[in-house]
Amino acid sequence: MSASTKRYAELNAHIRDSIENPKHSNALVRCMERGREKRTEMLTRIDGGTAFRNDVRLAKERCIADQDALLERFITNCEKRGTKVFVAKSGTEAIEYTLNLAKERGAETIAKSKSLTTEEIEINEPLIEEGLRVVETDLGELIIQLVDEKPFHLVFPSVHKMKEDVAEIFSKETGEVVESDIPSIMKVVRAYLRPIFLSADIGMTGANIGIAETGTIVIETNEGNGRLVSSIGDCHVCIMGMEKIVDTMEDALLMVMAHPVSASGQFPTTYVTWMSGRSPLGETDDDTSRESHIIILDNGRTEMRQDDALREGLHCIRCGACMNVCPTYGVVGGHTFGHIYPGPIGIPWTAQVHGLETAGDFAHLCISCGLCKEICPAQIDMPNMIAEVKQRDSVDHPPPIVNQVMMLADGFAKFACATAPFSNWGMKSKLVRGLMEKTLGLDASRPIPPFARMTLTKRLTRRRSPVKEPKGRVALFVDVFANYNAPELGMAAVEHLEAVGYEVIVPDQQASGYPFIAYGDLHRARETAAFNVDRFAKVAGDDCAIVAIEPTASYCLKVSYPKLLHKSRKSTIVADHTYELFDFLGDHEPDQIDNTSLKGKRFGFHVSCHQRPLDGGNTTLNWLRRRGAEIELIETGTCCGMGGTFGMKAGALGAELSRAVGEPLCDLFKKANVDAIVTESSVCAIQLRDGTGLPVYHPLELLTLS
Repeated sequence: MSASTKRYAELNAHIRDSIENPKHSNALVRCMERGREKRTEMLTRIDGGTAFRNDVRLAKERCIADQDALLERFITNCEKRGTKVFVAKSGTEAIEYTLNLAKERGAETIAKSKSLTTEEIEINEPLIEEGLRVVETDLGELIIQLVDEKPFHLVFPSVHKMKEDVAEIFSKETGEVVESDIPSIMKVVRAYLRPIFLSADIGMTGANIGIAETGTIVIETNEGNGRLVSSIGDCHVCIMGMEKIVDTMEDALLMVMAHPVSASGQFPTTYVTWMSGRSPLGETDDDTSRESHIIILDNGRTEMRQDDALREGLHCIRCGACMNVCPTYGVVGGHTFGHIYPGPIGIPWTAQVHGLETAGDFAHLCISCGLCKEICPAQIDMPNMIAEVKQRDSVDHPPPIVNQVMMLADGFAKFACATAPFSNWGMKSKLVRGLMEKTLGLDASRPIPPFARMTLTKRLTRRRSPVKEPKGRVALFVDVFANYNAPELGMAAVEHLEAVGYEVIVPDQQASGYPFIAYGDLHRARETAAFNVDRFAKVAGDDCAIVAIEPTASYCLKVSYPKLLHKSRKSTIVADHTYELFDFLGDHEPDQIDNTSLKGKRFGFHVSCHQRPLDGGNTTLNWLRRRGAEIELIETGTCCGMGGTFGMKAGALGAELSRAVGEPLCDLFKKANVDAIVTESSVCAIQLRDGTGLPVYHPLELLTLS
C-alpha cells in the first residue's frame, strides 16, 4: 500500500467512525452552535458590529511587518523590568532552556495554565522524562493530560468529554468515587489542584499578547488559573509565539476585545491579567528570588513570515472561531481534523511547525466553503492557504483520481452535452453509474442534472438582442450549470436583464475554475482566472456590468481572482464591475412590481457559502418578497455540506461526510413546514433535494410555477 493510499484509508476510517459514533461530534456541534450564537448576539451590542475585524486585520498586518523591531523593543522593555528573555529558534531550544532552569532551581513540580504554545512543542513529555511533575491546571487541558490525548478544539480542548467521562477520569486519578454532576466534579478538581498551586516550584503559562511598548504580557482566562500559576510561586515561565507581540497598549486592547467576542461571544474574558515583570511577595526569610522568564518561540514563524502564501497565518489570534463554523470539523472533531492545532487554521500552522506531511494527512477535510475566512476576526484567507498546502502536498502525494475528475467537470460537461441524449441515459443507468463510481469515484447515488445538447452559449450566439435602445450592456458570466445543464435558466436570466433595458453579451470564457482552488491546483486556477479576467476586463466599464448567475462564479470574479492574480489592475476592474444577478436586477427594475404570482406559497431560502460574503442572499430575498413570496432564511450558521463537487465524490471523504454535515440543515427545512426550498446554488440544490425530499428551485424558476 502506497503512502497516499494508506493516508486516505486511515482518514476514511476516522471519518466513518465519527459518523457512526456521533457522541463526540454531537457535543462539539452544540459547543460550536453556542459559540456562533453568542458571537452573533455580541456583535449587535458592540459599536460597528463586525467592523472591528478591519481594525484587527490592519493591526496584525502592521505588527507582523514590523516584527523584528517590535521583538527587539519588547525584549528591551521586559529586561528593564527584570524579566529574563530567551528567543528560542526551535521547540528543542525552548525545552532545553526550561530544563536547565528547573535544574538550577531544584524544581520538582511545574504547574501550567493557558499554554497552547507549549502544546505546539510538546514540552510535557521531555520534562516528565527528566523527573519533573508537570500538571495542567486549566480543567480542559487537565482532562486531556490525564487521558493522554491531544486537544479536540483550540479553545475547548476537552469539549468531546461528557460529565460522565470526566467523573470517571477523576475517579481513576484520585482513587475516590466522583459523582457525574458538575458540582461534585468541580469540588474534586479544586481539592486536587489547590496543593499544586500552593507548592509548584515553577508556574508556566503562555500569553495571548506581548506589548512592545511596555514589555507587558497579557493572559486571558476564564478560570483564573493563569493568575494563580503566574503569581504564587517564585518562578514564572511564559512561552509565547513571537507573532503575539503587538506595538502598543491600544493594539493589545483591540485584541483583548477580539479574542472573546470571536471565540465564545464574551466581552471581556473573565480574567484579563497584565504582567510586567514581578514584584517581591512581602517579607520572607527565603533568599530565593522571584524570577520571571519569557521564552519567545520562533519554531518556523520566521520562515512563515517570509512565505507569501502562508504569511497570513501569523495573523491568527487563537480564538477558535474558524472551528466554530467549519462544517467537516463539526462532524469529525480535532483528533481527525488536526494534529496539535486543529480545524481550518490548523492546516497551514501544522504545515509550518509540524511539517507538510502531517498537515497533508487532514488537509483534504477542508471543502473550501470559505466560512472560516468570513468569521475570522483577522480576516485570514484560510481557504487560499489551505489550497496552497494541498498543492505543495500533491508533489509527494498526487491527488486521487476522483479529485482530478472533479477538477475537470467543465470538460466532462462539454462532452456530455455533445453526446446528449446518450449521456443522459448513461447518467441514469445503475450499471454505468456503478462503473463510474468504481473507476472514477463519482458517487452513484447522487443524481446528476441532465445535459442539454444546445448549450446556453450556443443559443445566445444565434440570437439577436431584442433591446433596441439599451441603457447599457451586461457581460454574462455563465459557468457550468446554466450553460450545460439548465440553459433555460440562463435564458430566463438573460430575458430578465433585457426586460430592465440591458443588452446581454457573452464574452469568450471558461468555467469559474473554483474546483482547482478547492482541490489544490493553484497553477490551473491562476490560468483560468487570468483567461477570464483578460476577456471580461476588455468589456467591463461604466456602460457594461458583469453579472453571474451562480454564487460561486460571482465569488470567483469578486474575491478569488484578485487574490490569485495578486490584485492586478485587470482583476480589480473585473471585481469592481461584477454583480450577483438579483443584486443587479434589484437595482434596475421599476419601483412598482405588479407580479404577485408567488402569494400563497411559503418558501425556505438557503444561502450558499460563497454567497455569504457577497450580500448574504439579501437582494435575492428582497427580489422574491417584492413578488409576493413568503420566504425566510433557514440555516444552521454553517455549510449545507455539499462543498461544491465534494459531495459528489463517493466514500467517506465525499458523499458520506457531506450528508452527515448536511443532516442538521435538512432537518431544519423539514421542520419549517415550507412548500419548497429556494437557492441560487446548483450544487446545494442537489444536497437539499437529496436530504429533504422537498422540491428545490432557483429563484427564477419560481416565476413559472402555476
